[in-house]
Amino acid sequence: MINNQRLIDEFIELVKIDSPSSKEGKVAKVLVEKLEAIGCEVCIDNAGEKVGGETGNVIAKLKGNREGKTVLFSSHMDTVSPGEGIKPIIDEANGIIKSDGTTVLGSDDKAGIAAILEALRVIQENNIDHADIEVVFSIWEEGGLFGAQYLDYSKVSPDFAFVLDSGGSPGEIITKAPAQDKIEVIIKGKPAHAGLQPENGVSAIMVASKAIENMKLLRIDEETTANIGIVNGGIATNIVMPELKIVAEARSLEIPKLEAQTNHMVEEFKKAGEEMGAEVITKVTRCYAPFKLEDSEEIVALAKKAFANIGIEGYTASTGGGSDTNVLNGNGIKAINLGIGMKKAHTLEEYIAIEDIINSSRAVVEIIKEA
Repeated sequence: MINNQRLIDEFIELVKIDSPSSKEGKVAKVLVEKLEAIGCEVCIDNAGEKVGGETGNVIAKLKGNREGKTVLFSSHMDTVSPGEGIKPIIDEANGIIKSDGTTVLGSDDKAGIAAILEALRVIQENNIDHADIEVVFSIWEEGGLFGAQYLDYSKVSPDFAFVLDSGGSPGEIITKAPAQDKIEVIIKGKPAHAGLQPENGVSAIMVASKAIENMKLLRIDEETTANIGIVNGGIATNIVMPELKIVAEARSLEIPKLEAQTNHMVEEFKKAGEEMGAEVITKVTRCYAPFKLEDSEEIVALAKKAFANIGIEGYTASTGGGSDTNVLNGNGIKAINLGIGMKKAHTLEEYIAIEDIINSSRAVVEIIKEA
């Protein structure tokens, strides 16, 4: 039932529309028109106003004609940089669509959007009975999950939500993902002339170095990771570094483990500062909560049945990354993240198999039919 050519054409159309994080206005306008043409009731919430973006989340509803579970499908509209002026290339020999090597492709997450749109058209064109369907195309997922965090939850009320935003091929069902803490640190040392009186200074970079040397970082255990991601500081080579800013993160599937790792990192910074005579200021922000669904959950069974209907074996998995799925679960909506096949996402070598886009759309149709 999927119109393969229409689906691929639409994916190509969407990735050519620039939509870096916070600047999704153009693609949002196009998507509103497409959803309305399908027959959906569409609105845009005020999430964009809250975070300083061009537009809010696109929210759509397609009224059902039978009883059943209300299902919500979601993908994000923004792409990472470099993601403007994308020139997609169809590599028919290998059955993939790729970027031209100067930008990302944007299959993260416009492949999900295209799959959802095509599935809705198929449902309408073939007069397939269905329960209520909801759609959210979110803003600013990359780098903050802001669209999902500021979504107007009064406008959605699904029984289950399916986010199309994971890198595995169709069949992958993400049921576990970690919480994340953002750790911001300012180390204030003391400047001095590095050539004349360096002993009179307190080097902020040396304080940081001592702290980091004593930290457990990167892979902590199978459920926990930590990383120092950003380090900024210094004035000139002849000045003992007076101030340094660090941004780090910790993630874990288990909150007690996350809190232990975050506290460990903060304490090492403070301890080094005390020992070396520097002021250390820390700020910890819980970016999003974890989620963990059991394989026995009804939503998982529904996804597996949908995949089985198209000849694909569904399987559950965990991920180390966060997505809108975390935020939806944190707001009381039972949600899972489905693999759609995007490979090498966030790189200039990003690509996606044409078959995976098609199967993602087929899976959405089957979820709607089974719900």
